Amino acid sequence: MIDQWTLRGELMLSCNCTVFCPCVISLGQHDPTEGYCQTWAGIRIDEGRLDAVDLSGLKVALVAEVPGPLTRGNWTAGLFVDDKASIYAVKALTRIFTGRAGGSTGLLKILVSQFLGVRTAPISYRVEGDTRIFNVENVIDGAITPVRGKDPSKPVVVHNSGYWIAPDVTVSKAERSRMRAFGRNWNFAGRSAEICAIDWGNGQAG
Repeated sequence: MIDQWTLRGELMLSCNCTVFCPCVISLGQHDPTEGYCQTWAGIRIDEGRLDAVDLSGLKVALVAEVPGPLTRGNWTAGLFVDDKASIYAVKALTRIFTGRAGGSTGLLKILVSQFLGVRTAPISYRVEGDTRIFNVENVIDGAITPVRGKDPSKPVVVHNSGYWIAPDVTVSKAERSRMRAFGRNWNFAGRSAEICAIDWGNGQAG
């Protein structure tokens, strides 16, 4: 049986690259600026479903470590799911974010060689002005702000990319970015970040 799923909302991502991460334009084939990638992504699900399980209103955090260009794989990853999620929603989101549900996140099944597990925690995703603030209790504390362009009223946006997360990516910088979990302790303040509207699924869901 094919999973039918869809997630729509917004994603904010913080990584250890200097501004701006080359993976977006190179589609993961270029070396990260530090030679390896450490990253966390916070996802706000405005509308979502896997089969009969409603995922709307939940938040998720994906933590990943990659030893080189993203497309070479051998990722290590872990998942945090909103503690408001039901046991069925946790299972559904785990299926989606390990790639087992196919579709937009299906490559994760191939790229992630070590999965550190799933934990539930209170998660918040707020917008203050144009800054996104993301928190996983005792794990992630992040604030990401778009980089302004020549017209200071508008952010710099990469349009029409082939990036798997989204075709339009707002170039951003981490005002603060701490992640402490799975034996890692990262601080990416001043480093590269992204904001994207997401519209994911497997092409089966309506």
